[in-house]
Formats: sequence, structure tokens, C-alpha cells
Amino acid sequence: MKQKHLFAMLLCFVMVLMLAACGNSTGNKGSTESTQQETSSDTDEAVSTTPASSEEAEPQTDTGTPTDTEEPTSGSSVLVVYFSRTGEQYRVGVIDKGNTAIVADMIVEATGADSFEILPQEDYYPYTYDELTDVAKQEQNENARPAYAGEVPDLSQYDTIFIGAPVWWGDWSMICYTFFENNADALSGKKLIPFSTHEGCGLSGFDRKLASTIPNSTVGEGLAISGSDAQNNQDSVRSRVNDWLSGLGF
Repeated sequence: MKQKHLFAMLLCFVMVLMLAACGNSTGNKGSTESTQQETSSDTDEAVSTTPASSEEAEPQTDTGTPTDTEEPTSGSSVLVVYFSRTGEQYRVGVIDKGNTAIVADMIVEATGADSFEILPQEDYYPYTYDELTDVAKQEQNENARPAYAGEVPDLSQYDTIFIGAPVWWGDWSMICYTFFENNADALSGKKLIPFSTHEGCGLSGFDRKLASTIPNSTVGEGLAISGSDAQNNQDSVRSRVNDWLSGLGF
């Protein structure tokens, strides 16, 4: 009986030890899983707050506001076309800048216009005044159309075109007619405003002849400036040019 009683007590003691071991094992496992869940949660949060790469970033909405590097699209709607001569000129002697060129530059300065100078493709015009007048008269008698050099600007972008030249034998120089006829379609519908330099014959019908050559244009009030004033009285000429332009709405 004593042996059975001792065996029973020993068996109970072993069972108590086994239950204690199982309890400790279950507790450790639960603690590990809890730690893993907390660690996983922290990691997920870190990923969600990490900035996306440039390839994955959401594109910015275009507001249409120009950046500082964009250039404004603007340009003058006014053009100054002119023919002018240097060398020996009546009453002013030898000049380095043509009379008409001086007036053209004043118009450009006051209006912000673009400019185009009519230059002979073959400059056979004499340097001395008397010989120059002979050549000019010959061209007029032959109704010549001397060629000019360079490419004319795109005339479609201009609303108003000033056209100037010296008076040669009471008329435009023949090279100006070359320009008119070569660009007749492009000049049609434009506002054309003539100006001349002279030594006594004024505008010489530049406006009437221009209207006849480009019949579908609107010819504005012209201006005539003496060549000697263009060379020697530029303050007075500039004042006249500005008054004239003001009357035209510039």
C-alpha cells in the first residue's frame, strides 16, 4: 500500500511539472507573435510615409501660367521701307548718311517700327550729283525696274507701312516701283504712308502715285522734308516727324 501511495504521489508531481512547462511554452509563443505584429505594423507605416520616387510621383497639374523663361510673343505691326543715297547731294555736299535714311530712322525711333532699306542689287549709281541725276533721268525715260538686294520681310505681319525715298525728277525712283510691283499682292489692303526728301518739290505726288500703283491700299497723309534740313536741322525735323506721326495716331 505504501508503495502504491508513493507511486501515486510521484505521478502527480510529474504531471504538475509537465503542466508548468506547457504554460511557459504557450506564454513565450504569444509574446513572440505580439512582437512580430508590432514590428510589422511599424514597418508598414514607414513604407507609407516614404516619398515616392520621381517616376512614381503624381504629375503636377498644368495651370497654364507661363514660366519666367517663356518669351512673350509680340512684334511690331509697323514697317518702314526706304530708299536713300549717300555721296554728293544737292545743297548738302558729300554725305555719309542719306537724307531719307535720317528721316526713316526718326520714324522707327518714334514708332518702334521694323525697317527695310531698298538697296540696289547692282549699285551702278554714280557718286557725284550731276552724274546721278543723269542716270536717274535715263531710268525714268526707260521706265526701268532696277533689281534690289535682300529678302523683303513678311509683309503680312504689318498693318501700316511707311515708304520713303528722295524725289528724282518729280517722281519715285524707279527702284521703288520695282518694290511696289514685286510686292503688290502683299501691300494690298495695307495702310501705306509715303514720305520724301527733296530740295524744293515737296512730296511730288508720292501719295497719288502710290495709290495708283497699289489700288487696293489705303494711302495716308505723307510728309516731305528737305534734304538740307535732314542733314543740318535734325531737331526741327524730328519735331515735325513727331507731330506728323501724332496726327496719324502714333
